Amino acid sequence: MNNITKQDSIRGAFFASIVADALCLGSHYEYDAKKIYKAYGEKPIEKFMSPGEMMGGMTHGIGWGEQNYHPGKKAGGTTDYGDYNILILEYLAKIANPVQDFDVSAIIPHWMNRLENSWGSWICTMSRETFAQVKKGIRVEDLGGYSNATAIRHVAAHAYYDDEEVLVDVAKKAMFTHKEAHALGGAEFFARVTNRVINGTEPRVAIEEVGKLMGGFYQDKVNQAIAKYEEESNPQ
Repeated sequence: MNNITKQDSIRGAFFASIVADALCLGSHYEYDAKKIYKAYGEKPIEKFMSPGEMMGGMTHGIGWGEQNYHPGKKAGGTTDYGDYNILILEYLAKIANPVQDFDVSAIIPHWMNRLENSWGSWICTMSRETFAQVKKGIRVEDLGGYSNATAIRHVAAHAYYDDEEVLVDVAKKAMFTHKEAHALGGAEFFARVTNRVINGTEPRVAIEEVGKLMGGFYQDKVNQAIAKYEEESNPQ
């Protein structure tokens, strides 16, 4: 660990987010844990899968009906979650010199172009709603819908900004399709944890620190997650 530079950690954070997302493509929007476990051979994931592969050819969500959500993607590709991280990376690369503040209004045209021409993934309900809002001329600060689904989209920002509070602001702004408090709080949580790990804090320590800092709902979820991890990792 001592030989890993901060730059290595930043690269690791970004590419890990993309690889992890691609590993989820096969079962994305499938919510039956037993079906997923069986599809992956009742063991850790060993390969990339195309959408719905080993899921009977389709994936489904509760109340959605069976459907292949990413017909434009193949094994090794990203879901819409990974696509948003790539989108933010593309935007930041365009404004890399000189460094600029993260501006949602500036990213909207690029986002609209991607959705209309080269997205390839499922477009989630909140993205569709926000897209329609932009078409209607809704103000940028009023964009988004009330879904509590947290999407981690800001990972590339850790290569661009250093200050934790700035990263929190970027993480929330990158969630411009959502304005529900817990969705934005989830983005804040992972921005703070990732920043601290990149700067040398052990992951569990960072998670516990941020849970305590944010308190309430977030502290409860940290406690729940740690308890579940300890249960799962206990051979008994």
